[in-house]
Amino acid sequence: MNKNFVNFHILISHSPSCLNRDDMNMQKSAIFGGKRRVRVSSQSLKRTMRKSPYYAEHLGEATVRTKHLSDLKELFVKALSRRFDAELIGKTMTLLTAKDLNAEAVVEGDAVAPWAVEEFAWFCEQVKKAEEQKLDEKALTKQLKEQAEAMRQALAKGLDIALSGRMATSGLMSELGKVDGALAVAHAITTHTVDADIDWFTAVDDLQELGSGHLDTQEFSSGVFYRYASLNVAQLQANLGNVPREKALEIAAHVLHLMATVVPSAKQQSFAAHNLADLAMVSFSDIPVSLANAFEEPVKATKGFLKPSVEALQDYWKAIHTGYGLDERCAQFAIAASTLEGVKTAKTLDELKAWVRNNGEG
Repeated sequence: MNKNFVNFHILISHSPSCLNRDDMNMQKSAIFGGKRRVRVSSQSLKRTMRKSPYYAEHLGEATVRTKHLSDLKELFVKALSRRFDAELIGKTMTLLTAKDLNAEAVVEGDAVAPWAVEEFAWFCEQVKKAEEQKLDEKALTKQLKEQAEAMRQALAKGLDIALSGRMATSGLMSELGKVDGALAVAHAITTHTVDADIDWFTAVDDLQELGSGHLDTQEFSSGVFYRYASLNVAQLQANLGNVPREKALEIAAHVLHLMATVVPSAKQQSFAAHNLADLAMVSFSDIPVSLANAFEEPVKATKGFLKPSVEALQDYWKAIHTGYGLDERCAQFAIAASTLEGVKTAKTLDELKAWVRNNGEG
C-alpha cells in the first residue's frame, strides 16, 4: 500500500564551524528541552540544497528568488530573447505582478518570490496566443485558470517551488501562482547542549613590520545535528501537474541525497566542516513523524556525542513506533550503527536511494 509521507532523519556530526549566523554575527541557536542548542535554519538548508551542484545536475535549474522586478525583467529578456520579444515579456510580467515595469524608478515586488524561467516562458506563450486570438485580460485569466494542470507541468522546470511552495500577493500570480509546498524542513539542532568558543583571529599584514592588520572574533562550535524533513508525495504530484508517483519518488531519492550531503557554505573557508551524514533513516508513513524529541533530553557525551545520539534516535524510534502502532516502512544507512529490528539496513547511500525509488519496498 502506498504511503503518502516520506520522512528523512539525518544525524550529521560537524567539526568546529559556524554554519549559520544571526544578525549579531553569532551562531544561530535555540532552546530545546530547556538547554541551548546550536541551530541551522531550514531556510539556510533549503537554499544550500537548491544552489548545490547536485541539485543542478539531477533536479534542474534553481529558481530566481527576488523582489527586484526590474532586474528580473532584464534577466528574463536575456534568457528568453530568442523566443519572445521584450515587449511581450514586459506585458507578461505586468499581468503577473500588477506592477508598472515601464516606470523609470526601480520596481520592486511585495515579497522575495521564486521565479522559474521555463514557468514564466509558459505564461509568455499563453499571452502570445491571447494576443493572436485578440483576447482581453479577463478572457486570458479565465483561459489560464482552465489550464491549471498544464501550468503546473511547466513548474517542473522550477522544482524548488513545487517543493517549498510560493505565495504571491499581487497580480495574476497571486491568483494562479500560489503553491503549497510539498517538502517541510525542520531547523537542524544539535542533539546535545553546546558551549560555544570564540575564535580571536588576526590577519597579518605582510608589509607591516609588527602587529597585525586586522583583529576580530568569531563564535564557533562543533556538534552532532539532527536534520528532519517530510515530503508529502501526493502534494508534490499535484504541484507538478499530477505526475506519476514514480516521478515523485525519484525526486524524493534526490532529496535524501541532498539532506545527507549538503552543508551550508558560511565560514567554510575558515573551518572546512565538509562533513557527510553519519546516519540517514527514511520512513514511508501515513503521517509526517519527526524524531526530534529523541533529543529533548540532551545527549551526554560518553565516547563522543555521535554514538549516544544514534542510540537515542533508534530507541525513540522503537518507542514511538510501538506506542502509536505506526505502520511504517523504514530503512537506514549508517557509517557505524547497529542494525535495528523492523528497519532495513542499506549498505550504501545509493542503496537507500534505490529503496526510496522502489516505494520503500524490497
